[in-house]
Amino acid sequence: MRTKIWLAVLLVVILEAPKSFTQPSQSPNIIFILTDDLGYGDLSRYGHRNLKTPNIDKLSAEGLTLTNFYAPSPLCSPSRAGMLTGRTPFRTGIKSWIPENDNIYLTNDEITIATSLKNKEYHTFFAGKWHLNGGLENTNHPQPQDHGFDHWLGTHNFTLPTHKNPDNFFRNGEALGELKGFAAEIVVEEAIHWMDTVNKDHPFFMYISLHEPHSEIASPDRFNASYKEFTNGEIDLENLADRGPGEYYANVSHMDYQVGRLLKRLEELNLEDQTMVVFTSDNGPVTNQWRYWWEVNMYGETGGLRGRKADLYEGGIRVPCIIRYPGKISAGSVSEVPLHGYDLLPTFCAIAKADLPKERVLDGLDFSPLFSSEPVTRKKPLFWAFEIRDFDDPNGYHYAVRDGNWKLITDKAVEKTLLYNLKEDPYEVLELSEKHPEIVSSLSAYIKTMVASIENDPLRPIHGPQSID
Repeated sequence: MRTKIWLAVLLVVILEAPKSFTQPSQSPNIIFILTDDLGYGDLSRYGHRNLKTPNIDKLSAEGLTLTNFYAPSPLCSPSRAGMLTGRTPFRTGIKSWIPENDNIYLTNDEITIATSLKNKEYHTFFAGKWHLNGGLENTNHPQPQDHGFDHWLGTHNFTLPTHKNPDNFFRNGEALGELKGFAAEIVVEEAIHWMDTVNKDHPFFMYISLHEPHSEIASPDRFNASYKEFTNGEIDLENLADRGPGEYYANVSHMDYQVGRLLKRLEELNLEDQTMVVFTSDNGPVTNQWRYWWEVNMYGETGGLRGRKADLYEGGIRVPCIIRYPGKISAGSVSEVPLHGYDLLPTFCAIAKADLPKERVLDGLDFSPLFSSEPVTRKKPLFWAFEIRDFDDPNGYHYAVRDGNWKLITDKAVEKTLLYNLKEDPYEVLELSEKHPEIVSSLSAYIKTMVASIENDPLRPIHGPQSID
């Protein structure tokens, strides 16, 4: 009798238990949140004086904040290619941003994070900005499903006509027409629905590629109202007049709110302790040093770092990065170790115990030892190659490399050089090429070695507009 009563009680407990899910500790979920043009100084956690980002601040308080994390490029498309493949972007043939209808794309030869984790029986999801081909309707170009994503919702580049009620989203290859709401809201809603419904027998990888705060920004009225003191006049998106930074602040805060919604749902599903969350940006911000008409009213900040988006100075490539991994990373920790966006694939594969892509050069390394306060040993310097489409850099700089505290920027011929000691001069004010010719020589030789490696990479597209030549 007692056994029957005990079994009956157990059955009731099981039936009445919250609908939450647990997974083996050896296979954590991974959520990768990538923002668009968010600057190193655009979060309150990174020192912004006026912006309120409470949800991202909380993520930082519960995890690891990186102060020397770099995007693979100061531009969007190549940076995304580098993060997803673990390879410096020029190896993939993606050198600059990709206009719609161009014959440039991430080829089927490349293996992404999603494909690597899917091979380890991960469910995979993407939502947001893709920008790795000439259009999501182009059947001749590889699409997200060809790069390992089970389900996806995305736009080619930025949302049109603005972040409000965009009409250029596709879901799994089907055009959706106008969607009501704001870009981050639409992306996060899709992510929450998928997370609610995906089979929890296996872990999942989610790539959330938010459009904010890339222009053309638009935000809900209540967020604009909260920064009214920083806005001059009525908000009119058709008017390019300078109205102050209030609209930009509102857009970042709305993005933060939507990140909070996603993380709250993760907690409600009891998946928080089984999930690593990585938050970062694709490149530096558009600051108030506007260069083109479409940049008016962008007010990103670099935290005082020199330069901005489309620069090889720190302001163009150093970005915020926060990682939360309960039970593995100490809450509130901070690291100054220089890390790179192409390190993400090797690190995610290590966390998931997935095989690294084979028969290719990987430029990134696994930095997961950092989570246990162990040293991360990098055998070669950090490297960047940069080319902006249709607009030449007036100074002609094309490559950059960082080795320890030293950073070298050069032209395409690797003859014109700028050398900085980032420990003593983080704002790149004191140019030291003449004082340290031996360092210039050593780092210049490394750049030439990397250029030769890229040119001889067997997977690099060598014909048509994707050629490095």
